[in-house]
Amino acid sequence: MPHTLDSLEHLIVERDGAVAIVTVNRPKVLNALSTASLDELRRTALALKHDPAVRAVVITGAGEKSFVAGADINELSVQSPTGGREHALRGQHVFDLIENMGKPVIAAINGYALGGGCELAMACTLRIAADTAKLGQPEINLGIVPGYAGTQRLARLIGRGRALEWLLSGDQMTAQEAYRLGLVNRVVAAADVLPESRKLAAMLATKAPIAVRYIIEAVNKGLQMSFADGQVFEATLFGLVASTEDMREGTSAFLEKRKAEFKGR
Repeated sequence: MPHTLDSLEHLIVERDGAVAIVTVNRPKVLNALSTASLDELRRTALALKHDPAVRAVVITGAGEKSFVAGADINELSVQSPTGGREHALRGQHVFDLIENMGKPVIAAINGYALGGGCELAMACTLRIAADTAKLGQPEINLGIVPGYAGTQRLARLIGRGRALEWLLSGDQMTAQEAYRLGLVNRVVAAADVLPESRKLAAMLATKAPIAVRYIIEAVNKGLQMSFADGQVFEATLFGLVASTEDMREGTSAFLEKRKAEFKGR
């Protein structure tokens, strides 16, 4: 484990082969995100991004009740206008690092994923939810708006009309509803959330790392471009990946009817 992750107070980072499991560990406050825990998430995301031995990541919450129940309301209640803007930008920066880590990041949503917690889950590449989980952006009920890109990611994931309904009502949605809307990829029994997430991460960790990184980049950046520009960007990445050892290994393994061993080169 990189030495930068030795002194974490609010997160636990474990390794299982090529998979890193990150647990937000503040169960007494339902794993609410404080400024300190956000900074630890930032350090962790950067360390895992630059660790070639890590090929997939799982993020979850400690305990059985909550993934992350939101931002720390004690901190929010005393924000000034300029402080609030800076706070939101800092959170957005951290979640951007997670979204663009270049490795699959799976949110194992074991309970409440509300406000900042729902925003954290949406920044992940894929989401697996417990059948008991509840998701939502209830900021409107506190007289505020989402600040960690909730308005942006939710609309991109489930569409404008549906996103506005959830953002303006502040209602919580069940895991089943989140699945129906396309907000989560799978719903499983609560006891299976972490095992299923680890299994999916382990499978994705066997894929060619450079191709994985380029696919994530093509989708994330392509959504900000016109279709035509997105196609050119994809073609450029295709050209780059064609120069890798992994491409030669993958095509050779297919032709030789054997399992490919990707090295990330």
